[in-house]
Amino acid sequence: MTIRTARVITYSFVGLFAFFALRMTPPITSTADGRLLTPFVPAAQPMVTALPPAGIEAPPVVVLASTVSTIDTVTVSGVIHSSLFSALERAPVAGLPRSERAELAYSLADIFEYRVDMSKDLQDGDKFHVLVERLQQPNGAILVNKILGARLALSGNEVEAILFKGSGGSKGEYFDATGKSLRAAFLRAPVAFRRISSIFGGRRHPVLGIWRRHKGTDYAAAMGTPVRSIGDGVVIFAGRKGGYGNVIDVRHRNGFVSRYGHLRGFARGIHGGSRVGIGSTIGYVGMSGLATGPHLHFEILVGGVQRDPRVALKMKGGMPIASSERGVFDRMRSRTVASFEVPEGSTN
Repeated sequence: MTIRTARVITYSFVGLFAFFALRMTPPITSTADGRLLTPFVPAAQPMVTALPPAGIEAPPVVVLASTVSTIDTVTVSGVIHSSLFSALERAPVAGLPRSERAELAYSLADIFEYRVDMSKDLQDGDKFHVLVERLQQPNGAILVNKILGARLALSGNEVEAILFKGSGGSKGEYFDATGKSLRAAFLRAPVAFRRISSIFGGRRHPVLGIWRRHKGTDYAAAMGTPVRSIGDGVVIFAGRKGGYGNVIDVRHRNGFVSRYGHLRGFARGIHGGSRVGIGSTIGYVGMSGLATGPHLHFEILVGGVQRDPRVALKMKGGMPIASSERGVFDRMRSRTVASFEVPEGSTN
């Protein structure tokens, strides 16, 4: 290629670029007195940026990402109609992802597991209020950092959970409105993730086909779901027993006996004489014995007599806050409860 030809091509390219640049540049107008007006470029209009000529190095553009996490609090409130999950999904809270709302439901179930069985104690029209500490990470992800306080209004009866860290250096524990720990001698349910299929009372037995008193509570759950002991105790029976199929009986310190039936099998080390702790896995959901599908049959026996677990396990709380710290707790509770009255979804 000759030098003349190269110059013609270069001039042609420059001319073509100038033509398109003029076409995309808004005209410059002037006022009546001759003053020039700055052309207006709409925000949505694409901007054309010319590349630097060959041989000229442009400095790199460096974008610094934030490395700081931000924390605020948000109040979540709602009315329960079908489940806590659906109520939290409908709650008018901006900036709380769906996955975190589901996790919030599980966290509430864990906090109240000594007082409330979320699978059967919630009724249509019950209300909840939760004060959440929300964490936004540098990458933009939003997480529920912790629950600072919660209140459940169950058929007119209110149950509170206030997170309080005493001077002893503990990581914090939840207490009710009276200052008693929510931790009690028994869990309200023998399975952590659950839905109930029948409740204590009369029903037609699905296998025998007759109407008889169903002295216990059934928890429908997937085959193999871990079953946990509701309290500290000693296994007094682990084996097969009639219509119960594989069953475990645990005797507790107050004389209560908890019974777990239709199990697929027992956890390692579970046999007569084994000591178990509250919440420890003792077996797995199955359908042994007179069962039409996988579920757990759960009973409480008091003095050898079967009792409704909802009544027998209704506890009023554990150890109270030390009297020297009661004033601090009361002030913290007052602030937390006041936040429940803030309009839904408000941040602090």
